[in-house]
Amino acid sequence: MTTTGAIAEAGARGAPSGPWWWARRRSMALDVALALVSVLECVLEGVQFADEHGLPGGLGAMVGVPVGASLLLRRRWPVAVVLVSIAITPAEMGFLLSIVGLYTLAASEVPRRITAVLAGASLAGTLIVTFVRFQQDMAQDGYQPGFWVVVAFTVAMALGLTAPPVLLGLYVGARRRLVDSLRERADGLERELSLLADRAEERAVWARNEERTRIAREMHDVVAHRVSLMVVHAAALQAVALKDPEKASKNAGLVGDMGRQALTELREMLGVLRTSSDGMVAEKPAAAQTQRLAAVAAVASARVSAGAAGGHDDDGGPVGDGPCLDGLADLVGQSRAAGMAVELSVEGEERAYGRRVERTAYRVVQEALTNVHKHAPGAKAQVRLAHREGEVALQVENGPSDGGADAGLPSGGNGLVGMRERVSALGGVFVSGPTEAGGFRVSAVIPDRVRAA
Repeated sequence: MTTTGAIAEAGARGAPSGPWWWARRRSMALDVALALVSVLECVLEGVQFADEHGLPGGLGAMVGVPVGASLLLRRRWPVAVVLVSIAITPAEMGFLLSIVGLYTLAASEVPRRITAVLAGASLAGTLIVTFVRFQQDMAQDGYQPGFWVVVAFTVAMALGLTAPPVLLGLYVGARRRLVDSLRERADGLERELSLLADRAEERAVWARNEERTRIAREMHDVVAHRVSLMVVHAAALQAVALKDPEKASKNAGLVGDMGRQALTELREMLGVLRTSSDGMVAEKPAAAQTQRLAAVAAVASARVSAGAAGGHDDDGGPVGDGPCLDGLADLVGQSRAAGMAVELSVEGEERAYGRRVERTAYRVVQEALTNVHKHAPGAKAQVRLAHREGEVALQVENGPSDGGADAGLPSGGNGLVGMRERVSALGGVFVSGPTEAGGFRVSAVIPDRVRAA
C-alpha cells in the first residue's frame, strides 16, 4: 500500500462519513459479490468434474466453496489467490477466480518478476488443460482436426483468458501509481508553498521592524540635535535678554533657524515615508489559503520590483538626500554658534563615500555633539575626521564640563545605542567611553564596502 493510500485509509477510519469510507465500503461490496459468483461457479464446476470422474458430487461442492471464497482475499494476498487458481486449473474450475486474481495481481504492488512468473504459470496451465480437453471433445464427436488447428485454438483460448486481465491490471496499476505520485507531489508543493509563504511573512515582519528601528533612529537624530540647539539658544536668550538686546536678537534668530531646519528635515523624512506607504496596498487577511499565498507573492514581487527599479540606496533604505560629510562644517558651526568651543580637523585627501556611510558618519558626529550639549555644558570639544582608503574614521572628544548652566535637556539613553547600531550595521567599529581627563570620547571606523566592491 502506498503512503497516500495509507493516509487515506487512516483518514477513512477516523471519519466514517467521509468519501474514503464510502469508497472502501463499495470495494468490500464488490469483493463480496465477486466471491459469491465465484463460489457459485466453482460449486457447479466442481460437481460436474466429480460426476465426470465418478466422484461424489458433494465432494466437488465442498471443494468449490473455499476455492471460490478465496477471492475475498484478492486485495490483501493476490499471490495466494493466483496460486489457488493455478492449482485448480486441471479441475477446469475457477475461471472467474483466475481472471480476477490475475488482474488484481498485475494491478498490485507485487514485484513485476513475480507477476510475470505467476502469469506464465497460469498461461501454461490453461494452455495444457485446454489442449487436452479440446482433443478429448473432438475425439468424442469423431472429428480429428489437424495438429496446428488444435495448437492455434488452445493458444488463442489461453491468451484470451490470461493476457487481457494481466494487461488491464498493469495499466490500472500504472495509472494508480501515477495518480498517487501526482497527488503526493501536489501535497508536497502545497506544503512547500505554505512554508515559503510563512517565511515571506516572517521576513516582512522582520523588514518592518528593521524599517521602524531605522526611522526611529533618524527621528531621534533630527529632533534631538535641532531641539537641543534650540533649548541651548533659548537658555542663552533668557540670560541676556535684558543685558544685551542685540545678542538676544541674534540668539532668537538662531532659534528660529534651528526650528525651520528641524521642520524641513522632518518634512523631508515624512515625505519619503508617505511616498513609500502609497506604494504598499494593505490587504485584509483572506479566508482562503490561495488568496493568502497570492497576497504574499504579490507583496514579494512588488518589493523585488521596487528594489530592481532603483528605489533604494546602497543599504536598502529609501532614497533620500540626507546629510553627508560636506555638512560637517555647518554642523560644527551650529554648535559653535550655540556657545560650544568646538574645533573640526580633517586628515587625508577628501573623497566620496557611499551614501549610507556618509549619512552614518554625519549622524554619529551630530549625536556626539548633542550629548556634549546635554551632559557637558561649557566643555570644549574636538571633532576629527580622517579620510582613508576604503574607510572613514571619526572621533568626537570633549573635556570636562566647566560648570556652565545646565539647559535641562532630557535624555532617553538612546544616543549611544543608536550610534552603535548604525556603525555595526555597516560592519564598522564603534567605541565610546570616558577619558582620563574627565571628558568623554566617541570613536568610529566605518568601511566603505560599496566603493571597495
